[in-house]
Amino acid sequence: MTGTLDLTQDHVARATRIVPDDLFTSTYTPATETQFQQIAAKIAAERPQGPLLIFGYGSLIWNPGFDFVAIHEATAHGWHRQFCMEMRVFRGTPDAPGLMMAIQRGGRCKGVAFEIAETEADRTIRALVEREMPFVETFGEYRWLTLETDLGPRGALVFWAGPKGDTIARDLTPQETALRIARACGPRGSNAEYLRNTVISLAEQGINDRNLWQLQHLVAAEIDRLFPDRT
Repeated sequence: MTGTLDLTQDHVARATRIVPDDLFTSTYTPATETQFQQIAAKIAAERPQGPLLIFGYGSLIWNPGFDFVAIHEATAHGWHRQFCMEMRVFRGTPDAPGLMMAIQRGGRCKGVAFEIAETEADRTIRALVEREMPFVETFGEYRWLTLETDLGPRGALVFWAGPKGDTIARDLTPQETALRIARACGPRGSNAEYLRNTVISLAEQGINDRNLWQLQHLVAAEIDRLFPDRT
């Protein structure tokens, strides 16, 4: 981390409001238990040799939600982090959509690879499928990528790499991205909190993403402008 984090807990508090769960009506198809089991089995069958690795580049780093036996330094060459997925639920609403992170083509993305015990591999894949791809229409949003790790080149499961569709906003300027993040809050909290947690967790792993560092500065300034007196 370079310098002092501009996006403080006070900024997060000012960007946070109570949002009910019933504002969002999805046009997507919720997956059934059988469908979750089927896609999890398909993913497991495609798994490369060696221990199961899960690539964390964003929220999985600070909120993995699964057990692991080791964390490895990992880099996805040819990919970079980007807040590009429009979210009208979770950390956004229909009138103030948030932006969640994916990785897009180009550049280099440093993150971590979580190593999963073999006895927990299938269970972990199944749980991640339900968490990361809750709708039938999102079942294609995963990849097995070859990462450069401290173990050498290794295949790892990653979600939301190169997502497609009409909810993907690839061409937003940093200022436009910051404005959306500053305004957005949903039932799971503010978009600003998501960004702050990610920047902090990356720094704890010794990772300094210059784009996210600049983004947190811009988001803090937008919150100061939009919500100067909110407590």
